[in-house]
Amino acid sequence: MKTLLKGGRLLDPSQNLDGIGDLLIEEDQIVELNGEPRLEPGDTVVDCTGLWVCPGLIDLHVHLREPGFEHKETISTGTQAAAAGGFTTICCMPNTNPPLDNRAMIEYVVSRAASSDGGGIFVAPIGAVAQGMTSNQLAEIAAMKEAGIVAVTDDAHPIQDAEMMHQAMQYCRMLDLPIATHCEELSLTRGGAMNEGAMSAVLGLKGMPRTSEDIQVARNCILSISTGCRRMRWPGRRPRPGVRAMPRRPPGGRNARPAILIGAR
Repeated sequence: MKTLLKGGRLLDPSQNLDGIGDLLIEEDQIVELNGEPRLEPGDTVVDCTGLWVCPGLIDLHVHLREPGFEHKETISTGTQAAAAGGFTTICCMPNTNPPLDNRAMIEYVVSRAASSDGGGIFVAPIGAVAQGMTSNQLAEIAAMKEAGIVAVTDDAHPIQDAEMMHQAMQYCRMLDLPIATHCEELSLTRGGAMNEGAMSAVLGLKGMPRTSEDIQVARNCILSISTGCRRMRWPGRRPRPGVRAMPRRPPGGRNARPAILIGAR
């Protein structure tokens, strides 16, 4: 049985494709683009005029909330909502209760996502860096990778201890896992109610300075360069100065490390 998506805007950046056209699907596979297909009785034609036809979207930062916070969201409702919005792959955060910090919890999420009441999409769990998310002990990262995680993170509980972050990055480098960091120096934001600035002073509220994020971004970038670990940074509360790695090669220095520069974009 064939399905013809007719007259939609075909979008695929990997193929440099952006234009109005037709797409023929047969047995869940794309078999023809902008051709003249032979349709038979029983085949389906979908009028996609005014619609976009594109590869499935991917969301790297999703909170499925299960287990522990099912009153907010469940794996079933979250995956169904993702599918309805065109997302075919989502990465779920580990700040559940109990957190996703061991093999059993990862297997639970993967199993629930693949069940009949799921949304029919691929769920790629992201594991916790620390046991319980708040301890000073690394979680079972290797075991979680075997169970299906695609990265680890300290989301919502930024790691303050540089030695622990260094160890986590070394471990992730060996396992070829990226680490996604929540960059926040808690000694500068603890008790804060809003961004630090003129308005926080006028209102008499403790502000959280942007430097609380800059400090952690710089630290984690340096540790990433030192260990060779791939890292991502979750978006902060507001735009920050740019942080970029610039090659610094003194005369005769073939193996010089990149320098971290922090400044306006």
